[in-house]
Amino acid sequence: MQLLYIGCIALSGVAMVAITLMIPSGVFMRYVMNDPLQWPEPASVIMMVFFSFVGGAAVYRANAQIAVEALMRAVGPGSRRAMQWGVHTCMFVIAAFMLGYGAHLCHLTRGNTVAEFPWLSVGIVYLPIPLAGLLTLLFLIEKVWLGDPPKQDVMYSDQLMDTE
Repeated sequence: MQLLYIGCIALSGVAMVAITLMIPSGVFMRYVMNDPLQWPEPASVIMMVFFSFVGGAAVYRANAQIAVEALMRAVGPGSRRAMQWGVHTCMFVIAAFMLGYGAHLCHLTRGNTVAEFPWLSVGIVYLPIPLAGLLTLLFLIEKVWLGDPPKQDVMYSDQLMDTE
């Protein structure tokens, strides 16, 4: 599961770097060279779909999502456990919906193409939705079965300054 998680992060990072390079190149070509490119904006949208969904699955596994920690800490252990199971149940429903209906959406749109990329099926563009649903389900099963994954030792800039 750790390798799957790292793969999600790596691919999401590549998508983010691609977006970061494509948008300025499109702006440069349009306003400096006065020769606009047609592909940077739709390509960036495609990368953002991938980044959002696959990165979201990784965020869920890492427990880095936005959470209401104050509420979780304000209640007793029994209520906290019940709330956690409620979260797991909601995540299961959402991930199953993404997997099922995302696959259906990919199937329905497989014959359509992206205007700027006539060789690219819209079904492929939407593929990150069911993929992220599957990944989230796998990460959810891992959490329920084994508990939260261990925290990674990450050094932040303030910790680096203390060690120098």
